[in-house]
Amino acid sequence: VHPVESGGGSVHPGDSLRLSCAASGFTLDFGAIGWFRQAPGKEHEMLGCIDNRDGSTFYENNVKGRFTISSDMPKNTVYLQMNSLEPEDTAVYYCATDADAVCPPATKYEYGYWGQGTQVTVSS
Repeated sequence: VHPVESGGGSVHPGDSLRLSCAASGFTLDFGAIGWFRQAPGKEHEMLGCIDNRDGSTFYENNVKGRFTISSDMPKNTVYLQMNSLEPEDTAVYYCATDADAVCPPATKYEYGYWGQGTQVTVSS
């Protein structure tokens, strides 16, 4: 089970970016898939999740309305569309999952399989 993130980069405030989480070694109905980020000096922060078994999604309040999580089942890939990016969104972004994981999880530790992360930098 190996989630693989991609799509990070350097953008300006107000720009949009779409991150991908490719499911390697598992399918999107393995369990819920969550998106997280870690800014320098801070702990991992959950952004939201998707459960492809019932199509449900969840977003944390600080990204609701700006970020959208979606799935492409044939491509076995989950996306994080990020709009109106701000410098405060600068972080390493991760996707994570686990067998029969739920969305939202009680804690991020319910997701035991994490990708290597992709860097997003927002600056003028």
